[in-house]
Amino acid sequence: MNDLIIIGASGFGREVAWLVERINKKCKEWNLIGFIDDNISIQENVINGYRVLGTTNNIKDYPEAYYVCAIGSSKVRSMIIEKVTQENPNIRFATLIDPTVEMSDLVEIGEGTIICAHTIITVNISIGKHVIINLDCTIGHDAVLKDFVTLYPSVNVSGASNIGKAVEMGTGMQIIQGKSVRDYSVVGAGAVVVRDLPEKCTAVGSPAKVIKYHNL
Repeated sequence: MNDLIIIGASGFGREVAWLVERINKKCKEWNLIGFIDDNISIQENVINGYRVLGTTNNIKDYPEAYYVCAIGSSKVRSMIIEKVTQENPNIRFATLIDPTVEMSDLVEIGEGTIICAHTIITVNISIGKHVIINLDCTIGHDAVLKDFVTLYPSVNVSGASNIGKAVEMGTGMQIIQGKSVRDYSVVGAGAVVVRDLPEKCTAVGSPAKVIKYHNL
């Protein structure tokens, strides 16, 4: 088994630890040795049976381990990955896929991606690096999800959709076939995307409408 460390010890980090346990019940693949988290107040704490091993400055102390970033925010996750890869050029990232995920062999998945339980991913789909696909999502044929995308639970991505870099898609939202959400945008929970959305915006409602633009 390969050693694994989860970056982020908050709620989703604990869920990813459970995901790793579920993978290991199916096939012993990962030796989860603990969490890395920049919250000084939780250092050395034991969380759900796993110790907080240090901050991101301590990644250099575990050069043989694989890492996965369990930070829900696309923007924060991308910043953390940029920092740790600059400081640790040889860092290795795990890709974690829950055993209940239904997925064809015609799916490309980048390193560091996390795919949670009961998700369905069909055919000819491209998923980038450090993407989070949370519980019970569906992704249709020919969809493209760029690096650092976050799908919160029960998101439905229809076929041939194009989801830009670091987009966040809220719980229960849907995007109809062939539409795009451009880089760094946020789509609110329960929204329905029926037309292309521009970059760096927040959109809510059914149909989804832009309510504001934001800077990175």
